[in-house]
Amino acid sequence: MTLEKTRHLLNLMARLRDPQTGCAWDLKQDFRSLIPYTIEEAYEVADAIERGDFEDLRAELGDLLLQVVFHSQMAEEQGLFDFEQVAEAIGNKLVERHPHVFADAVFASDAERQQAWEDAKARERRQKHGNDQPQSVLDGVAKSLPALVACEKIQNRAAGHGFDWPEAEPVFDKVREELHEVHDAWQSGDQAHVQEEIGDLLLVVVNLARHLKVNPEIALQQATKKFTRRFNYIERQVAASGRQLLDCPLAELDALWNEAKRVQSKSAVVDS
Repeated sequence: MTLEKTRHLLNLMARLRDPQTGCAWDLKQDFRSLIPYTIEEAYEVADAIERGDFEDLRAELGDLLLQVVFHSQMAEEQGLFDFEQVAEAIGNKLVERHPHVFADAVFASDAERQQAWEDAKARERRQKHGNDQPQSVLDGVAKSLPALVACEKIQNRAAGHGFDWPEAEPVFDKVREELHEVHDAWQSGDQAHVQEEIGDLLLVVVNLARHLKVNPEIALQQATKKFTRRFNYIERQVAASGRQLLDCPLAELDALWNEAKRVQSKSAVVDS
């Protein structure tokens, strides 16, 4: 049944891309034009998971699968590869990266297993680019990743080769140092320098997140959602008074912000 449904989906995509009878919109797409849709669908999968909506997750995973099928169909039309080869490649990769499951490898610790995983990825990069080319351990991180995600991946790569603080405490010191440098840059009035120092501060905050075992992308997403909930509370309170936000002094808005924190904190406790 599963193979039948998969084949049916592949056939539907082929029909949509048929030059004579297909859909005009689907026919005019190419790999590049589908990039924003592919990224959007991945984020919608993440959103469904965050909300705990598993019915929506099923639908969003289907939308994401459609992107894989769409790209595979276009590649097949150009003689590059097809869906079966995509599935074969990821299957081979899973076997290669899990010798403790599919072979007789035994790892003494999770750190040893993680190192074997990184070694396997490094071998794949060498095979992809050729052994005769000089390689950086930082190669292969997609340039289109969100900045926080890319930063974390780059730092994980460097850390895996010994370039990292051994513990979290000195990273706190580095955050304070970088914050001080941002302040100095701001006082200098050099906006380009301010931007550079803000970048350095963000980078070291990502490093701190790594050491504290926190995913910085998820942490920022959650913080943004929390900010939105609190700001929405302020908007409702101000609207109930018959005013606009710009009519209110900052001190009043700040007081409402603190009220939102108390109210929503109590609500979260009740819901849990």
